[in-house]
Amino acid sequence: MTAHNTDTTMLVAFDGSPESRRALEYAAKLLKPKKVEILTAWEPLHRQAARAMTLTTLGADPEDPAQTGALETCRDGVALAESLGLQARAHLVESATAVWSAIVDAADELRPDVIVTGTRGISGWKSLWQSSTADSVLHHAAVPVFVVPPLADGEDGTDDNSGTGNNLGA
Repeated sequence: MTAHNTDTTMLVAFDGSPESRRALEYAAKLLKPKKVEILTAWEPLHRQAARAMTLTTLGADPEDPAQTGALETCRDGVALAESLGLQARAHLVESATAVWSAIVDAADELRPDVIVTGTRGISGWKSLWQSSTADSVLHHAAVPVFVVPPLADGEDGTDDNSGTGNNLGA
């Protein structure tokens, strides 16, 4: 069965990272939906700077480079989805609190059948300092979540079963 499931819509949390690209490619291959909602959550530059520098008086820039970069990333996600034969729509959402919350809120509004996300696979001490977006989405979403892990050390990302050498981790 290689036909697309026309009844299934997936929401892909896409940040342009190798992990989000890998998640989209795997989900397209395994879930075989026809429609995909590409979601890129972004945080305004003034909030990023305030958090990094603990300043709270920075004003919003009407031409925020973070929003411009997020829009480009989202467009790249749509292009990738379309190259995989999917009908894709772009969604750019501003993260008011946490990226995972923006993803869950968008899923509540868009009502997909599944949320797709990649993960960096951070563990140990480092995981104490960096929260996992995928883990938070998994625990707060009202729909199933398809989480794709990063490439394992030494894994080259080729799909030996396809015979094409298609790099699923690029």
